[in-house]
Amino acid sequence: MALAPRVLPFGDAALLIELGDAFDESVAGWARVIADLWELGPAVPAYSSVLVSFDPSLIEPEIADRHALDLLAAGPRFSATTHASRIVEIPTRYDGADLADVAQRSGMSVDELVAAHSGREYSAIFIGFLPGFAYCGRLDPRIVAPRLERPREKVPAGAVAVADGQTAVYPFASPGGWRLIGSTDSVMFDPRAAEPSRVRAGDRVRFVPT
Repeated sequence: MALAPRVLPFGDAALLIELGDAFDESVAGWARVIADLWELGPAVPAYSSVLVSFDPSLIEPEIADRHALDLLAAGPRFSATTHASRIVEIPTRYDGADLADVAQRSGMSVDELVAAHSGREYSAIFIGFLPGFAYCGRLDPRIVAPRLERPREKVPAGAVAVADGQTAVYPFASPGGWRLIGSTDSVMFDPRAAEPSRVRAGDRVRFVPT
């Protein structure tokens, strides 16, 4: 059963706006709307919630709470004003170490798996785990890719991975438990850039075979 949206205190200078109990496109859209319209400080979308911050020396928590509730109450009016999502294309070589295994688990040939993964547009749900690591969903439901029972100690930067209905690109070499199906030369996070993360929450993402 889906949760009704609610606002909860999160420390002395933030509120957690819970939008549901699972990701779907309406939750992602709500997160973008709130991040666009929250005027009191930073707003960070997550899987099915948004963390909004405010300065308690400038505004009382009760007023911030009321502002958040007003945003939720004005949903139908604001939903028509959301900005068009960017489309980010990621050139991808389907050469990952787990490609054949994921295809076998999914009852597909490798070519069918590549077509299934690259043949849809994903929503970037949120950025987490590492700077620039965009959790993107949903995978084609035919793709079976549970997380590894034992994570790899080192996944290379640029690895294109899948797990539990989602897909992502590792921006840096790091440990990781997702199944690797490809790789890209795209730089996913550049701290020197005006917008460091190549993919932002709310973007539309396409993986383009090369």
